[in-house]
Order: sequence, then structure tokens, then C-alpha cells
Amino acid sequence: QVQLVESGGGLVQAGGSLRLSCAASGRTFSTYAMAWFRQALGKEREFVSVIRRSGGSTVYADSVKGRFTISRDNAKSTVYLQMNSLKPEDTAVYYCAAGLAPHYPSRRSEYDYWGQGTQVTVSS
Repeated sequence: QVQLVESGGGLVQAGGSLRLSCAASGRTFSTYAMAWFRQALGKEREFVSVIRRSGGSTVYADSVKGRFTISRDNAKSTVYLQMNSLKPEDTAVYYCAAGLAPHYPSRRSEYDYWGQGTQVTVSS
């Protein structure tokens, strides 16, 4: 079992930055690929980014590429999402997720554990 707790969300003006954190319980954090998804009001949950177990490989959705950076600290069992140049369309609840070996990392079904989410609101 892995428990995930997100933090760092809030209200920010367009063009601003936020850093989200996701702390994981358990001693097996380093065996999981970690991802961020987001869900805007009235929309489906969508993939944002994933980082592999070692941290050496990352993938981003086109909508955030060049603005967001995912990273992880296996010693702290924490994954981060640095979000820069935020836009109003980035407004959503952001979720972190853990999966052992996601072959299709943009698919929600590839992940076994999910956090409760943290709200990010970007004002124009």
C-alpha cells in the first residue's frame, strides 16, 4: 500500500509559479513511477507528467511542456511539480499517482495509487 498526499496548491496570477509536492508513505517509493494528472471542473482527468523510478526519464503533456518540471527525491519519498508561466487554463485539481511499470503513462488505468488532490487556481 502506498498513500499519497499532495500539497502546494493555491491561488496565483497568470504568469506566476507554484511548486506542488506529493509525499508518499511506505518504503517502496523508489520502485514506482510517479505521475501528475489534473482535472478541471466539468472535464476529464488528464495526464500532465510522469517521472520514472530512477528519475532519469520524464514525459510531459504538450500543454505543459517547457513550463512544468517534474522531479523526485527518493530519499524523501516525494515527487514535485514545478509550474512556471501559469495560465488560467492550468486551473484544476492536481493529483499525483503511483504506478509500478506504466507502459502507457498517460493512461489513468496504469496507476495503482492516487492522492486526494490539491487545487490550483490561476487568475487572469
